[in-house]
Amino acid sequence: MLQWKERSKGSSALLIKGARRVGKSTLTRQFANKEYKRSIIIDFARCADEVKKLFDDISDLDYVFSRLQLFYKVNLIPRKSVIVFDEVQKCPNARQAIKYLVEDGRYDYIETGSLLSIKQNVKDIIIPSEERELYLYPLDYEEFKWALGDEASIPLLRSFYEKKNSLGDSGNRKLMREFRLYMLVGGMPQAVNAYLETKSLSETDMVKRSIISLYEQDFNKIDPSGKASKLFHDIPSQLTRNASRYLVRSATDNGRPQRMLETISDMQDSMVVNVAYHANDPSVGMALHRDMDRYKLFVGDTGLFVTLAFWDKKFTDNIIYEKLLSDKLSADLGYIYENMVAQILKASGHELYYYTFPTDSGKHNYEIDFLITEGEKICPIEVKSSGYKAHTSLDVFCRKFSSRIKNRYLVYTKDLRKDAGVVCLPVYMAIFL
Repeated sequence: MLQWKERSKGSSALLIKGARRVGKSTLTRQFANKEYKRSIIIDFARCADEVKKLFDDISDLDYVFSRLQLFYKVNLIPRKSVIVFDEVQKCPNARQAIKYLVEDGRYDYIETGSLLSIKQNVKDIIIPSEERELYLYPLDYEEFKWALGDEASIPLLRSFYEKKNSLGDSGNRKLMREFRLYMLVGGMPQAVNAYLETKSLSETDMVKRSIISLYEQDFNKIDPSGKASKLFHDIPSQLTRNASRYLVRSATDNGRPQRMLETISDMQDSMVVNVAYHANDPSVGMALHRDMDRYKLFVGDTGLFVTLAFWDKKFTDNIIYEKLLSDKLSADLGYIYENMVAQILKASGHELYYYTFPTDSGKHNYEIDFLITEGEKICPIEVKSSGYKAHTSLDVFCRKFSSRIKNRYLVYTKDLRKDAGVVCLPVYMAIFL
């Protein structure tokens, strides 16, 4: 946001997109108060109709600015003030006006909104080209540690990662326990605040359930038939089946996969889910060869994923929290780590791809959980929820595509080590990939 302010100098507006309740409004308000002499925050979800109507006719900007300053009792200073359009999807004409507001040049402009709602409310307006987009994700592990008052751990871990130094078994166990707390709480600001204030995972779980209920309402707006909501709720079940793709029919009572592609796209736009596509040609140009009909769905926040996985159980009956914290997670719950790695990679700027190919017998498939690019090479990633055993899929894949491989990673729960060219990485270090 600072880079945009310093480089743009009023030549573009900033549009911050993200899932609902991810902290867009709070972040923007704090930025406006800290970085500008004066600011007007227009919350289009609750502002007066007369404010919205100002943007129906912007032929006289002097009049618009005068009315805004009078209404909000703020005297704006040219080039030292910002006007924030919070929940801009609620007033499409305000977003359309950005082109002319930026052209005027007197003030800076920041917009926030849910990507899904924005998409649904721009059908009849001209999308301004004078926008720079930023995506806001749930708190990553480093930010979660900041919230806990720890700013030292992650830089220290990075030095271990860069030098590929072991942390020792006892050190790793401690670090894994700390990371599992992050997996349980997640990175949604409301959930993190609930944990910080109460230190109660029960209270935190209730907050997460309220957020999921809000997402359900949004999905029902996308698809009144309820299929989008079913697709969302079935994510944990689909991952535990270890299938090579998301099976739409089983999640939606025989819904046709092709008819659900637009719904999947809308869900992806909501940033509530992350989509990993099958890479038909595992190379640097994976986006050119992705299979739109073969994909896996992950929940955008793993804390929400844990709650969603046990949606039908009350917290007091839910032993997943106890099991995760005590490292007694059964093998069939290992998909939580896969969702965690998907979240980490997405927040780090990677698009999500995976790859499957048949074994020699043809009866089963090898699978590479994630593929990322590094320079002109690719890096395959295999995720395990337990200790070091074998990484057959990774080994076969690397032999098959040896000329394309830079680094190969096994992300798991044990200490950092190298094994025959494979970097075995504790999951809390996946943030450095």
